Amino acid sequence: MDMGLTAAELALLGLLVEKPRHGYELEKVIAERGLREWTEIGFSSIYYLLTKLRERGLIAEADAATPVRGKGRKVYAATAEGRRACAAGAVAAIAEPHPVFPRVLVGLANQPAVDPEELLDALGRRARALAERLEAVRRASDAEVDAPEFVRAIFDYSLGQLAAEQEWLERYRASMGGAPRGGGSAAVAPYDIKRELKEFYAPRNTEWAVVDVPEMRYLAVDGSGNPNTAPAYTAAVEALYAVAYTLKFAEKGAGRDFVVGPLEGLWWADSYEAFTVRDKDAWSWTMLIGLPEWITEEAVEEAGRAALAKKRAPAIAEVRWLVLNEGPSAQALHVGPYDDEGPLLEELHERYLAANGLRPAGLHHEVYLGDPRRTAPEKLRTVVRQPVERVADGAS
Repeated sequence: MDMGLTAAELALLGLLVEKPRHGYELEKVIAERGLREWTEIGFSSIYYLLTKLRERGLIAEADAATPVRGKGRKVYAATAEGRRACAAGAVAAIAEPHPVFPRVLVGLANQPAVDPEELLDALGRRARALAERLEAVRRASDAEVDAPEFVRAIFDYSLGQLAAEQEWLERYRASMGGAPRGGGSAAVAPYDIKRELKEFYAPRNTEWAVVDVPEMRYLAVDGSGNPNTAPAYTAAVEALYAVAYTLKFAEKGAGRDFVVGPLEGLWWADSYEAFTVRDKDAWSWTMLIGLPEWITEEAVEEAGRAALAKKRAPAIAEVRWLVLNEGPSAQALHVGPYDDEGPLLEELHERYLAANGLRPAGLHHEVYLGDPRRTAPEKLRTVVRQPVERVADGAS
């Protein structure tokens, strides 16, 4: 059944097949999932498309409108005919390759009319725009940690397409003698630890599962005390980022850029109950920022000296290079306020480890994927990790 749906109509119809929604809900989902990276649905066109779909009998008004500031919002749902049309359209779109006609091809066809320097400049601007778009899609993908698998597939496809164009653009610029100024290639996306090690920085399981963490390098700084009130903690985190960005800019100048990773922490106390009851004054910690594998201890020391010379904060001198090899680790994603981790940790230590013949074999490790200054507490995402080892037969 070919209903002749446009890409925008099919995308909007699919969102209503998922569940009934009103216009503002549709706009929110479109923005969160990055739909505008692969189809044209402007905010003002949503209602136009809804009208067209309704007139064709593919959607209908659902429940009574929900009052909002004195006005009702019409909720729409897909009809049976709409569900059939959506399924048929989706199958055709997946199975049949469709030609695309990006404007860049028209530009390339007419490049003999362009001055060579202008052409190189245009290609350079495209490279920078591609890098920005890739980073925007990657951020949107990272934010959708609870998205269903088909949404993950859309993000992965979009990221793959953008990365492929970057590779083509890099080769083409190089063939024309157009290497970016300052060395390196602006067409190559910076190393991003969250992208390269998704299993450990973007897990989806909120129940405990064992993963095998590879050897990793970090910037590290040690301390103790309540992270909410201890001045040493604030100074330590500021020092970490000062060295991290100094290191990033030094590596970028050498042609090997990387995205500064999220804040992480190793935590310990005399008893793990200090964590389940949130006795923060009893906590000791090593705060971390993950590094690309090519970063050496010498590079970290040099960045530390440069950062200390620029910003004379004593804690910078305490930042060090650290290699961790955690290996088998119980890992889960906690969504919500940091202080609500207690039940998850109790489940780990009181039930999960014993039930699976495991015991702790390293320090409690957390990765903070959200910025508490900009993220609502209930939406904060924390990777919680505990290195483990198998209990020998007969051991207690």
